[in-house]
Amino acid sequence: MSQHEYIFVAVSIILGLAITRLLHSVGELIRAYKSVTFHWSTALWGISIMTFNLQFWWAGWGLRDFEAWSFTDFMVLIFGSICVYGASEMALPDPNDGQFDMLQHSEHLGRLSALSMLAYFLIGPYVNIFMYHNAVLPSLALPSVGLLLMVLVIAKPRWFGWLSALFFSYALLILYVTA
Repeated sequence: MSQHEYIFVAVSIILGLAITRLLHSVGELIRAYKSVTFHWSTALWGISIMTFNLQFWWAGWGLRDFEAWSFTDFMVLIFGSICVYGASEMALPDPNDGQFDMLQHSEHLGRLSALSMLAYFLIGPYVNIFMYHNAVLPSLALPSVGLLLMVLVIAKPRWFGWLSALFFSYALLILYVTA
């Protein structure tokens, strides 16, 4: 087993749990559909978080030829996957908690999802610069857009609707750049 395979077993477990959590939340919301107030922006947010889960997993494959692994590299990747898990955990409301209004969830407790993504975007430059050996400016610029969006979601919860649409567009841009 290579170092990459060994390291990505741990990352994959956490990302797999994050995806499972999102899918479980969708299932719970479908089961409680009669008492759930659906809102497109929260659904779009959940899709965006799923996109970043899959993008992170996909980007990990690009590190298969990376040979200079350090414990710091491992911890950065584990921290990033934990952040994506946190964003997945808080992305959608849990009807079992009595939260039935999707937009209200996003404007309040769902902001923790944005806080987790904010932390995730902080690790992007490390991975891009030190592990992928990408240019510094794009490696700082693209995650900075994500950071700004997350700060706005946290600071201006009433703007969640259009910010979730921007975040979805940003997620698609990141997929395009990294695919």
